[in-house]
Amino acid sequence: MSDPVRAKLLTRIGTSDDVVTLRGLRDQIHERMEALHMKQPIEQFNTDLNEVHDALIRRAISLSEAQMARLGHGSPPVPYAYLLFGSGGRAEQTLSSDQDSGMIYDDPEEESKRERVTAYFHIFAETIVDMLQKLGYPPCEGEVISSNPNWCQSLSQWKAKLDGWFEDPDWENVRYLLIIADSRIIYGQNRLLQAMKDHYYSDMLNHRVIVHHMLNNTMRHKVLIGVFGQLLKEQYGTDAGSLDLKYGAYIPMVNAMRLLSIQAGVRETSTLARINRLRQLAVLTEEECVLYSGIFRLFMRLRLMSTEKREDGLYTNNGKLPQVKLTKALIDELKSGLKGVKKLQRFVHKQTTGRL
Repeated sequence: MSDPVRAKLLTRIGTSDDVVTLRGLRDQIHERMEALHMKQPIEQFNTDLNEVHDALIRRAISLSEAQMARLGHGSPPVPYAYLLFGSGGRAEQTLSSDQDSGMIYDDPEEESKRERVTAYFHIFAETIVDMLQKLGYPPCEGEVISSNPNWCQSLSQWKAKLDGWFEDPDWENVRYLLIIADSRIIYGQNRLLQAMKDHYYSDMLNHRVIVHHMLNNTMRHKVLIGVFGQLLKEQYGTDAGSLDLKYGAYIPMVNAMRLLSIQAGVRETSTLARINRLRQLAVLTEEECVLYSGIFRLFMRLRLMSTEKREDGLYTNNGKLPQVKLTKALIDELKSGLKGVKKLQRFVHKQTTGRL
């Protein structure tokens, strides 16, 4: 059922003409979403929440484009695409979210204009990142962000960068390739992202060995369940007794489904969409699809339970679920889900290497 209050606030986001108003609308709609999340199915809540994030980010980009013109930089000299990576690319953001982003722009027809085009988009990206930061989206700590020139390049530069990563698959380059697999357009020309993805999957076909390097990266986060079926809780510090849901449950499942999808040429980026598409391609059975979709919905629900509101009205989420929120029923459900993820990891390992 649609929420008329949320719909009205979304409309106001689309017509807001300054960052202060936009920040106020973010606070209002997030409070509304927090009040509703226990009353909605988790998948619907996730869809609605990410629609809000998308609306805010799109409006910030549009306002940044107008600001560039006001400051004398003019309009974008060539078409471009603004991309989201990480949870944003997968449309799996919680109430808290940082910026994982990039930009692709067309190569200018005249080589003499390349320097001016590059300069425009670097300033433009910095303007967008600054505005989103004012809205409460902090920059990615790993600097995977459009204001970093390494993640804001022309289409030909992106293709050359992908070639280099595939040809030199060290740990960091493989990490970047996995990040690209989660990329989603949020604003601009979709054909630019599609051209980059076409090149990406073409490189995959020409560098089959890359999946073995991707497997090492994919399996680096261990599921937080021990050999005797016990939950592996945090042992020290202020988080002692809590469960690291982000890196011990959610990320291992995201990583596993992403690698299966890359190998199958699946271009969907959300984990649930990937599971469904893998079923259609017979990589997963109907039974496995139902099982893994259910487990992932559980993880999404638990991620929301680990979100806390800060004094400035924004939300924070370190991915750790406090012990006080762990009821017996929840513990049993989580244990079952984690056993499913361990099974999934074994399946991914076999699919990639041909052996258990």
